[in-house]
Amino acid sequence: MTNTTAAKPDWERRLSEGFAVLLGRPLDAYDPGAVYAAELGGNLPAETGFRTDPAWVRPAALRGAEDVPGFWVFDAAREVPRFDASRSVFDFSGAGRAALPAGFAAAVEAACFRPSLVRGADLAPLLEEHGVDLADPAFAGAWSVLFARLVSDGTLFGALVAALQTGRGPEELLEFEFDPDDEVEESWQEGLAGIGHPELRHHLAFFCTEGESGLMPVAPGESAHPLAADGCAEVAGWEDGYGQVELRVVRLSGLVAGPRR
Repeated sequence: MTNTTAAKPDWERRLSEGFAVLLGRPLDAYDPGAVYAAELGGNLPAETGFRTDPAWVRPAALRGAEDVPGFWVFDAAREVPRFDASRSVFDFSGAGRAALPAGFAAAVEAACFRPSLVRGADLAPLLEEHGVDLADPAFAGAWSVLFARLVSDGTLFGALVAALQTGRGPEELLEFEFDPDDEVEESWQEGLAGIGHPELRHHLAFFCTEGESGLMPVAPGESAHPLAADGCAEVAGWEDGYGQVELRVVRLSGLVAGPRR
């Protein structure tokens, strides 16, 4: 699994202050003992087949030994985002589940924290035990990824770094091609003006637009999260104006987060 390089203290402070502008409150106002995650949703992951890509169910990925490569979300990105299959949530409610071997299907059902929903880490040992390869076309439609979790360290800061693709240093910021003066929603302009680092201000402004060339903020709770019934709560969200890309930062319940590493 990819190790996330720590930011230098001064840059981490700058990032934290910038994130606070987007959240409307400082990061230390949130529960430091909770587990936070960033996820990618929207129509694009479904339309591209990403939610059923065989890379998700490689044994090493489900164990957390390797990442799942994503796809180009932003044209300005230098690399594709990486996903954590072991701490993502899989849905086995598809019609194709009837093709699963009976013993394996029963074991998956027993491992689910809610009917049909199971964490990748809990799925991993079942593949070896039952000799099942979920990438086999015979099992197409049996599973999909409900909660596609980006690689991060479980902290709120780490989840925001992953969701907003800031990287851990100023050299990793993205050069989004848009004009903040014209495209940033007016209510965000004053807060963004307080971010002293111009490249960081430009990067974060991309997430404060009206959804045409950038992403627009989505208030927590504005839409029902699929894991809300399991104790998870949205902290922040951003999406484009076409329903293609949705980024969410979510505070996970212990049930969904699973054991700490």
